[in-house]
Amino acid sequence: MRGIDEETGEFRGESRSQQRREALEVAAIAEQLVALSEAQLARMPVPEELLPHIREARRITSHIAHKRQLAFLAKQMRREDDAVMEAIRDALDEKGDTARRETAIMHRVEAWRDRLLAESDAALTELLDLYPDADRQGLRQLVRNALEERKRNKPPRAARELFRQLRELILLPEMPVAGGAGLEAGDEVLDDDEALGDETIDERALDNDAADQRQP
Repeated sequence: MRGIDEETGEFRGESRSQQRREALEVAAIAEQLVALSEAQLARMPVPEELLPHIREARRITSHIAHKRQLAFLAKQMRREDDAVMEAIRDALDEKGDTARRETAIMHRVEAWRDRLLAESDAALTELLDLYPDADRQGLRQLVRNALEERKRNKPPRAARELFRQLRELILLPEMPVAGGAGLEAGDEVLDDDEALGDETIDERALDNDAADQRQP
């Protein structure tokens, strides 16, 4: 344990095991930073001198060379002040929480869309009980159009628009949650590409549905 030994008055350094734990933690943070997109990285409190090393690690595809660059990046990060590393940790934790909340909302929206397409008016009535400001007629028409698209094996434009409107409907009540448990007004909501990768949940599910419909 670091600090002054009360008996000898000498400075005590960290034990080897503690140093190894801290080195592994910094290495894990380095991997997280390299995995970020350029837009996400720009929002992180990362010192300018680390950015070229992060981008270089992202560029390298060879497994051994990539690991070597990650180790070099972690070494440079260990030279940073504790306050800098703490700010990076906090930012990564916040990003992870936001992404998990957004993904949970996406799954909830997907579940409501599927219920509306399967149960129609019964599910719509339940949805309106939870969200009385929702556009009943607009949602009902989207459900009908989506079912017609599915029946005719057409591109699921109405189903995607239904998903979009449901997401807006469900996302708004999440924003003013007290105590910071949910998204707050002014917080940035991750777009589909950042939260879910290049292909969104609704597009994946709808493409799978279309493929099932085309099978004999």
